[in-house]
Amino acid sequence: MTLRESPCGCPDETPTAAPRATAGDTPPCACPGRSHRGRAWAELLRLPALFSVPGDALAGTAATGASPNTRTLLAIASSLCLYEAGMALNDWADRDVDAVERPHRPLPSGRIRPAAALTAACALTGAGLALAAGAGRPALAVAAPLAATVWAYDLGLKHTPAGPVAMGTARGLDLLLGAAATSGSTRPALPSAALLGTHTLAVTTVSRQEAQGGSPVPPLAALTTTALLTRLVTRRSSGGPTRGRRPATGHRPATGHRSATGHRPAGLRADRFPGQDSGALLTTALTAAYAATTARPYFHATLNPSPPLTQRAVGAGIRATIPLQAALAARSRGTATALLIAALAPLGARFAKKVSVT
Repeated sequence: MTLRESPCGCPDETPTAAPRATAGDTPPCACPGRSHRGRAWAELLRLPALFSVPGDALAGTAATGASPNTRTLLAIASSLCLYEAGMALNDWADRDVDAVERPHRPLPSGRIRPAAALTAACALTGAGLALAAGAGRPALAVAAPLAATVWAYDLGLKHTPAGPVAMGTARGLDLLLGAAATSGSTRPALPSAALLGTHTLAVTTVSRQEAQGGSPVPPLAALTTTALLTRLVTRRSSGGPTRGRRPATGHRPATGHRSATGHRPAGLRADRFPGQDSGALLTTALTAAYAATTARPYFHATLNPSPPLTQRAVGAGIRATIPLQAALAARSRGTATALLIAALAPLGARFAKKVSVT
């Protein structure tokens, strides 16, 4: 008998086909074993989407002008736990709907018991709050409403008009968590949180019709939002806190002598901030990557809002979160942080080929 590969890559001698999956989702594997239970959990928790999480705390840190430290790492770990808690709780709350629309998902297919998913959501929420507490009271003060927003979204707000707003709020709070943990203050990070939350709101609005398709208005609105955010981020790329500080004497650093007319010679103003141009260029490049990631999928979903194209647009929106986070860090003069965030994008894209992010 000729061997063929099952969806998980294992040799399969049975001629029985696996349950048909909705485009954009990973079909289940009928093979028994520990590795396949692990795959079921990877699908439930949308593990490739985790690569979009660390950038929240790092972008929030950059917005404050501080450098990442141990408390930043605790904030990232807290964010990862709360994000995964939301994923598990989401599928637990939607298990009856998924039984009709997506029966191949881990819960309706029986690969994971609903009680196990709910237990995981509770445990991950507790771990996330504990890690935030370890980063300090300001971090816990942000993590608590973040956890409450996640649970409120999954258990009640998801299918209401307030759902996308709640999801955007959660992503914005996640960015503020990094700022609070690192510096103890969230005020400098509020503009970045608003921009990132707006992007998430647009993606969530599109995702509400990914199972059955629908109107071209949500992807068109998301495409317009991407263009607006692109302009806002690049236009303000010259703002934000700078990494350098003035000397302890309080005097400005010497940059040259004034001419006889009392005016500073041309070109000296730009020399005061030699990294300003490079920071703006990096911000522009990262923002262009953000726009390029979403433009085509959103446009295709606008022309044909079918489930496959809508799910592709949602996946692109999730992946685009990473270059947007990096651009926000770069415009705050966090060049190294921006490059670190950007490095997560190819990793997320690689793993997304194995497990769906939607």
